[in-house]
Amino acid sequence: MSLIAGGRLLCSAVHVGLNLVFLTPGEQGGMEVYARELIRRLAQRDDLRLTAFVNRRARGQEWGEGVEEVLVDVDATDRRQWVTGEQWHLPRLAHAAGCELVHSLASTAPVRGPFRRITTIHDLNYKLVPDTHFGVRGLGMRVLVPAAARRSHRIIADSASTADDLVRHLGVDRAKIDVVPLGVTPQPDVTPTPEAELRARLELGDRPVLLTFSAKRPHKNLMRLVEAHARLPSPRPALVLPGYPTPYERALRERVRQLGTEAEVRFLGWVSDEDREGLYALAEVFAFPSLYEGFGLPPLEAMARGVPVVTSDRGSLAEVAGDAAAIVDPESVEQIAGAIERLLRDEAERERLRAAGRERAARFTWERTAELTVAAYRRALDPAAASR
Repeated sequence: MSLIAGGRLLCSAVHVGLNLVFLTPGEQGGMEVYARELIRRLAQRDDLRLTAFVNRRARGQEWGEGVEEVLVDVDATDRRQWVTGEQWHLPRLAHAAGCELVHSLASTAPVRGPFRRITTIHDLNYKLVPDTHFGVRGLGMRVLVPAAARRSHRIIADSASTADDLVRHLGVDRAKIDVVPLGVTPQPDVTPTPEAELRARLELGDRPVLLTFSAKRPHKNLMRLVEAHARLPSPRPALVLPGYPTPYERALRERVRQLGTEAEVRFLGWVSDEDREGLYALAEVFAFPSLYEGFGLPPLEAMARGVPVVTSDRGSLAEVAGDAAAIVDPESVEQIAGAIERLLRDEAERERLRAAGRERAARFTWERTAELTVAAYRRALDPAAASR
């Protein structure tokens, strides 16, 4: 690839630094999926040279063939160390490594450095759904995300909805934003846990299964989901909620107890790939009524597996799902319950959404994400091209 930067032709591979100072493996959900899947595809290209800047806890990970690793010697679980690593150590280390461009993958970024800066801002959760972040992290996001938006040469947004939020709430020039949708991760090469085994272990009986894969955090709107489930006519489906435990789970469990649906709700922790695929295979409906998402991978992953989806009209979710899902107002328990009940009752509509969902999900690939990301790199390195 040849790039133009400052009037000079770049024929060799462009040296891109990848800001992974934020990453604590197993704790960042969708942002970690994004980083791993994108870097794996970028590493397959011969027009890029990649250096991953990682904190102590992410050291020694497999990023892709030829990806160099440089330690930023901080523990990112300590938010103060994370900020110090990103704002002070990373610029020095990236300059010493000879990076021409630094891509920050998790909404915050160094605000200085003698290289071009591009930042993926996934969402404005910290501003639009403040319960998402609290304490030191919440304060940090309120300062660091706007700073990244101002000081980056270009911004990548996961969706047009997030691009609109950046313009509306942070005053970002739309010409500075590249919309780069995420991809659907291919299904793991595992044998799904057999339905009979899952039903026996989870004591599901012969009930239909209503599934969600969602972090147990307030903005994911699981409280209204358990309330909607309680409104379904008997015999109700089993509501299965996998995901790592959080303090908010206590409130969810208490609400289920108040509703008298404990016998029909299953709170699970992390599940294996085999169990995950087994749950998708036996689910009749997948529900994801989040109040706000910058993109929303879980509904697409369910669609790719042919599970009919009920999701929200907020943030990017309706944009991503299109007409391949049942779209509801996430603040209406009645709408959530009504959409789930209709799908459970209407086999023809379930079949339509199974086919439409698979077709829709097939449009979102990590290869396309990588291609559009490299196009954003070109614009960051050649400001004149961005204005054409």
